[in-house]
This record gives sequence, C-alpha cells and structure tokens, in this order.
Amino acid sequence: MSSGRLPMMELKPAHDVENSNSERQILHELWPLGEIDPKKAKFPCCLVWTPLPVVSWLTPFIGHVGICREDGTVIDFSGSNFVSVDDFAFGGVARYLQLDREQCCFPRNLAGHTCKHHYRHAEQGTAITWDDALAQSTGHFEHKSYNLFTCNCHSFVTNCLNRLCYHGSMGWNLISVAALILFKGHWVDTLSILRSFLPFTAVLCLGIFMVGWPFLIGHLSFSLLLIGWFVLGTYFAKNLLEC
Repeated sequence: MSSGRLPMMELKPAHDVENSNSERQILHELWPLGEIDPKKAKFPCCLVWTPLPVVSWLTPFIGHVGICREDGTVIDFSGSNFVSVDDFAFGGVARYLQLDREQCCFPRNLAGHTCKHHYRHAEQGTAITWDDALAQSTGHFEHKSYNLFTCNCHSFVTNCLNRLCYHGSMGWNLISVAALILFKGHWVDTLSILRSFLPFTAVLCLGIFMVGWPFLIGHLSFSLLLIGWFVLGTYFAKNLLEC
C-alpha cells in the first residue's frame, strides 16, 4: 500500500455516518415497552375499547375507545373540552390492540419524513415520539365539544393515528378505527365478553318476548341507521364528522 493512502474499509461517506447515527438514535428512543397488565389498567401503545351504557346494549359492536401512552396509561376523549387520563370512562378495558411504533413516522423535520404523505403529515401536525403525538391530540381536543354523532372518542383516536401516520396512512377515520378493534382486538378475559354481550342478549330476548318480531325489525332498523350515519359522515359528507 502506498504511503499516505487510507485503506478502503476506513473510508465512509459522511451521509452514511449521519444516517447510521440517526437510525441508532431512533431505535434508542423506541425503548422496550412494559408488559400489558389489565389488573393495573396498563396497556402500552394500545387501542382500548369498552362497551357503552344503553348504546352497546342495542348495538354491541359500538363502544367507547381510547389510546394508551408508552407507559400504558389510558387516554380518552370522554366529554366536552375534556380528555381523561388514567380514568377510562364507562368502565374497565374490555378489548385491546397493541400497535407497532415502528409503523409510525417520527420526523425531526420536513426532510426527515419517512412516509409518503410528508407534506400532508406536516400540515396535520407531526410528532417526534408516540407520547408527543398523543399530547398534541390531547391539546387539540381539550377545546372540542363532545357529541356522540359528530365528535366523539373515535375522533380523538383517529386524530392520534393520523398524527402518527400509522402504517404510512393519513386516511384513518371513525370506521377504520372501529374496524381495527373489532376485527383485530383481543378480549381481556371472559368477563369482558359477558359484560359486552350479556346486556344486548337480555334486551333482545326481552324485546322479542314483550313486543314480538316488530321489536327485532325496529332494532335492526336502528342499527342500520346508526351505521349509515357514520358511513355517510365518513365517506360522503366529511364535514359532518370531526377528526
């Protein structure tokens, strides 16, 4: 080897060094999560669900949802100008789904976006960590009026997922959040299943016994109208619902 020349293995482009350092920094920030512990109501980075009084008795697939911090603390939009912390409204968690932080976009700046929606993501409000996204959404919904039909707990979770750009998508909405928990969520225990479906079964049986088949027709019509409202507001008249 000639004098004054460095071995090829020692030469490394500056941008590779920067990218390597950046990757190590991001991986360092995604520290290991604690265990899911239903007894202590700790569900790190999870979506959580619980049945609603009366509403879930008629339509058991509709309930109250929240999202959890990295330490497992539950956060939910449970009233006008109020986001509850570590006090899940309407009872304990019945169903949960843990999300993958590596599927989120945590840019340091506009040039650092890893998602394809970088301009829209920046406009929505980017976050550098999971908890930062939840904090931003909390501040936003602390000035919102709660309404079951237009601005509810699903709206809050939708806003969080869009700030995270979860799975590279900025198109999260009330329907997709509900479907995510409905089809992929895990029940906490058998009691949670009973708590979710027993009142619905009792109301259905009592209604058919006292009123007959007209009750079943009316119940089905109510469910279809409720679903139709959210589908209409989500996909055809987007100004109806807030997220």
